[in-house]
Amino acid sequence: MRGQVDAGSQLDPGSQVDQCGLVAGCLAASGVAAEVVVVDGEVTATVAVADWAVAAQAARDHADLQLRFFDWLTAVDVGDGFDIFLHLMSVTSPHAVMLGTSVPRFRPEVPSLTGVFPGASWPERETCEMFGISFPGHPDPRPLLLPDTFDGYPMRKDFVLASRVVRPWPGSHDPAASAQHGARAAAGGAARTRRHRPPGVPAPGTWEQPEPPEGD
Repeated sequence: MRGQVDAGSQLDPGSQVDQCGLVAGCLAASGVAAEVVVVDGEVTATVAVADWAVAAQAARDHADLQLRFFDWLTAVDVGDGFDIFLHLMSVTSPHAVMLGTSVPRFRPEVPSLTGVFPGASWPERETCEMFGISFPGHPDPRPLLLPDTFDGYPMRKDFVLASRVVRPWPGSHDPAASAQHGARAAAGGAARTRRHRPPGVPAPGTWEQPEPPEGD
């Protein structure tokens, strides 16, 4: 997992290895084992989901970090589960760190951070609605953006987009299919192409179109 914030000048102005060591040491002081890496100047600490809240509090309270500004929280559907990202910053120094964790698809639960950062309330509610990830301990897990009658989680890759069912998706060629197409055409054979089904397009016969309203 990797973050999205430029951290090239964050933390210790020394080497990237020292920067990672500083973050890992601060988290370890609170009993949190973290994998800390720098990719393209971004410092990311990946922790177990059980250590999620402890890691966030350690990043906030440790004297060498003091990451007391909650920037944002979101998730990414990675197919067999979800990656959750939290970006924290210091208001007194250039320190900033991306915390990350992962949860399985069959039981996506992440401890709520509202007890550490009250500002996490709305981002957690939004993430719950969009991805179906629950945040045990959240004081007010009501829907934030979608109506109560909405069915499904629109940011999941398996969420069906009705507009793509009504209008067939044209698909696309991959390099291998294009090469095979050219070889068959040169040999005078029948050209065949393979279509790809992008996210939001259900497999044929797996999703029924809604009935049109009366009068149409």
